[in-house]
Amino acid sequence: MDQDKFGSKDHLRLSNVSAQFYRLENLEKQGIGHISRLPFSIKILLEQTLRNLDHFQVNEDDIVALANWQPKQKSEKEIPFKPARVILQDLTGVPALVDLAALRTSMSQLGGSPAVINPKIPVDLIIDHSIQVDSFGMSTSLQINMEKEFERNRERYEFLKWGQKNFKNMRIFPPGVGIVHQVNLESLANVVQMRDNICFSDTVVGTDSHTPMVNSLGVLGWGVGGIEAESVMLGQPIYMQIPQVVGFKLTGKMSPGTTATDLVFRIVQILRDVGVVEKFVEFYGDGLSGLSLADRATISNMAPEYGATMGFFPTDTETLHYLKETGRSPDVIERVEHYCKAQGLFRTDGMPAPEFSDEIELDLSTIEPSLAGPKRPQDRIGLSEMKQAWAKTLTAPVNQRGYELKETELSAQAEIRLSTSEKPVTLAHGSVVLAAITSCTNTSNPSVMIAAGLLAKKAVEKGLKTKPWVKTSLAPGSRVVTDYLQQGKLDGFLEQLGFFTVGYGCTSCIGNSGPLAEPISKAITGKDLVVASVLSGNRNFEGRVNPLTKANYLASPPLVVAYAIAGTIDINLLEDPLGTDRDGNPVFLKDIWPDTTEIAEVASLIKPDMYLKRYSNFETLSPLWNEIPTKGDEVYAWDESSTYIRNPPFFLNMSKALKTVSDIVDAKVLVKVGDSVTTDHISPAGAIAKNSPAAAYLLEHEIRQADFNSYGSRRGNDQVMVRGTFANIRLRNQLAPGTEGGITTYLPTGEQMSIFEACEKYKVSETPLIVLAGKEYGTGSSRDWAAKGTYLLGVKAVIATSYERIHRSNLLGMGVLPLQFKDGNSPDSLKLTGKESYSILGLSDQIKPGQELTLKVDDQEIPVLLRLDTPVEIEYYKNGGILHTVLRNFMN
Repeated sequence: MDQDKFGSKDHLRLSNVSAQFYRLENLEKQGIGHISRLPFSIKILLEQTLRNLDHFQVNEDDIVALANWQPKQKSEKEIPFKPARVILQDLTGVPALVDLAALRTSMSQLGGSPAVINPKIPVDLIIDHSIQVDSFGMSTSLQINMEKEFERNRERYEFLKWGQKNFKNMRIFPPGVGIVHQVNLESLANVVQMRDNICFSDTVVGTDSHTPMVNSLGVLGWGVGGIEAESVMLGQPIYMQIPQVVGFKLTGKMSPGTTATDLVFRIVQILRDVGVVEKFVEFYGDGLSGLSLADRATISNMAPEYGATMGFFPTDTETLHYLKETGRSPDVIERVEHYCKAQGLFRTDGMPAPEFSDEIELDLSTIEPSLAGPKRPQDRIGLSEMKQAWAKTLTAPVNQRGYELKETELSAQAEIRLSTSEKPVTLAHGSVVLAAITSCTNTSNPSVMIAAGLLAKKAVEKGLKTKPWVKTSLAPGSRVVTDYLQQGKLDGFLEQLGFFTVGYGCTSCIGNSGPLAEPISKAITGKDLVVASVLSGNRNFEGRVNPLTKANYLASPPLVVAYAIAGTIDINLLEDPLGTDRDGNPVFLKDIWPDTTEIAEVASLIKPDMYLKRYSNFETLSPLWNEIPTKGDEVYAWDESSTYIRNPPFFLNMSKALKTVSDIVDAKVLVKVGDSVTTDHISPAGAIAKNSPAAAYLLEHEIRQADFNSYGSRRGNDQVMVRGTFANIRLRNQLAPGTEGGITTYLPTGEQMSIFEACEKYKVSETPLIVLAGKEYGTGSSRDWAAKGTYLLGVKAVIATSYERIHRSNLLGMGVLPLQFKDGNSPDSLKLTGKESYSILGLSDQIKPGQELTLKVDDQEIPVLLRLDTPVEIEYYKNGGILHTVLRNFMN
């Protein structure tokens, strides 16, 4: 390597060690670029490129292109990104290990050494996506749920223990430590790393789309699909076009009574309207100094909801303060401060703003209490407007995110008797049946968690209770949350309102809310009621939270508690009383809302020792985990009878030679969908329905319905997952009008059947399949199974109006061709029914990034854009996917 020819390496003065770093300023001294005007995020990209220069994966022109970044031009230049580490979470970590184990098996079968299939950079896997809220409303909820999860998932955990033993450079955090993003924020991310006495900015990719939460610390990172993460673990760079950077200026200060949750809902709304897909968003302005690191984390966490690759906050004094308060060592804090200041990466008030591709400004004093929903996180509703918005939503058309109820249906009610209530209770449209303080977005933020506890305290003192039909739960993202709630004596008040801690992982936000009480379930289905959930998460897509809650609203933790008390969405909490006190007097939200002084008083009890205690012994935290034996050789012994872990078919019968790329001819449409179809609609998630193809498979293998577990827990079994692909209960396949769920029309006969059953028939006739979609196809979680399942169903291409970044990448990573309609066209504007015969013409070994191809629909020819955006992506497609490329490279 010859980075020194750029004059870039320099000494960094630290008190206890001699260190060096690649100083970016030295590039400008040699006439390369204008470093001082670059956004902070581009500077970090530039440094990692400079540091990794090897004239093979990283070349000099990559450095020059980034140094000369042009804010107003969309670059076609691709650069390699080599993150310093990878973070996996349970939901995608298990299939990632399954794929690596399968690669070892294939390598062995092809005559190579399986030992080369090993992570080349540090990998942390946090087991956090396994808590289903079966037990709630009692002080022993946590222990009971954990015991159930270990009983259900023992085979999966044994596999993870095998991976921990046999894959070097990998660390596994057992169940119960916390959610991946909060562990990353509170413990793993040190902002500036030092290896071999070289200091550099921390960079990371993770297999959860909310990895950008760590951007709040000034760490460059984002979510990728499991397939892409696996290739990075094996030493491959991520190739990406040089991004545009949208500057988001914050001014002013938040008003009393508003929260970071309210702020992020407004930001999501603004940025979705602007359109920031495949762009960086970088926050700047003096308003940042009024936001705590936890406030920033709430904003960064929801980058996928506003569509950006990441939402980045530069390092500043608040970053240093947070590192100290969370127990980082003095050496780490000194390294962060000295490096960032020397490298021009330290933000101060009043400093000149970098140049941006676009600029947005928001005055923090304009933020108001809000919710978001009922079907998308970008649909913000002011708290004062909720009652009228709900009435409008009930009758609005489905294509306007309403429920299309007729006037005669609005008064539907059901009277039920619950064991928790003395008298019969009445459910109606808008009844809140789930109220969950769930882990991801908000429990990174002590201010809103403390606010929820204080609100609960004031409510209990006035004699208020949650309504008996509301299932309540508290799932902190970190055990430190429990510590400070207990220290502030607030946990008991939350428990009196039913908010018992049920686990430290994803729960309601990912569909693990567990069943509702049987009388409630029967009432909802019997009267076809549109009932609601209120949760402090970040996603509320249809069918995600619970199959029976058609309406799902995101809210801050204190508002979750308030709505649990109210028991309905059909209320104006700023004007209507929540209930009455012991003397029969009305109690309003303003009467129990905590002020900033009260919140600050409890927050002062949070000490660095809390974090040190929780993360210093994480490996021995769980006795249940420690009891699981560690066994197995470096090539995993696959059990064909297993319903949890199977050798996936992706690499079976793989040849060393490439196949010729050719046209896709006479394909049939399997699925035709509209706009904003999410990976939740595509990828199996949540509970396994008893009448689904996946359930039939499990029953055939003598698995009782009580032991079905969830799709998330069975992601290591391709046979379960392929049967659950496109099977979401709220998926509306336009090829099967009037239906919801995984139904399609088998075109040769016109019969309606499950999507999986139709695919099995198409396979017999060797008919290639395609998917037609509208805008923002693949919005949501970075679920690799949304692409893996699509591939296994026999889909050769997806043609959409536009894509969300991660899903497009995952599709090509599996060898599924992503195409895009041109000139704003869509399946509907082109009047495509999906019943035609489709051919994709112009495919050959000479295809180029972004070239135009021809979609032939019967006799009509339609120009479409090849969404293989870089030469490397072309190579991935020719090889049949990323991992096929990696395996062939290892063999050559």
